[in-house]
Amino acid sequence: ALTVRFITRRFIGDYDPTLEMIYRHVAVIDGEMVHFEILDTAGQEDSLQIEEKIKWGDGFAVVYSVTDRCSFDEVMRLCFLINHLHTSPKRTGAAEQPPIVIVGNKKDLQFDRMVSTEDGENLSKALKIPFYEIS
Repeated sequence: ALTVRFITRRFIGDYDPTLEMIYRHVAVIDGEMVHFEILDTAGQEDSLQIEEKIKWGDGFAVVYSVTDRCSFDEVMRLCFLINHLHTSPKRTGAAEQPPIVIVGNKKDLQFDRMVSTEDGENLSKALKIPFYEIS
């Protein structure tokens, strides 16, 4: 839903989070045309599948739901895995951390919240990765 909102500027209330999709999009950013290929994962991958998907990407939005503590608990593991796979000596030209952002989604569901904003901010500071909460 987050990816579709980015591309179409519309919110889709009926969304199947178990579907994996690749979206292609062109946007002008800072006066420059940027071509995006966005892999929206289903979040159900085993470790080999997730490693292949991480190797595919050049930048990452690690998204968790503020209403799901388990999804938040996966953020640190995924960020470490991204860094490990992208800074590995086996990867051609890899020398630095790829762009990563941590995103806490469903900010509007305050009564169902299981992860505080402070939890997200603290993790962001510990990993030195930007953090945003959105709806």
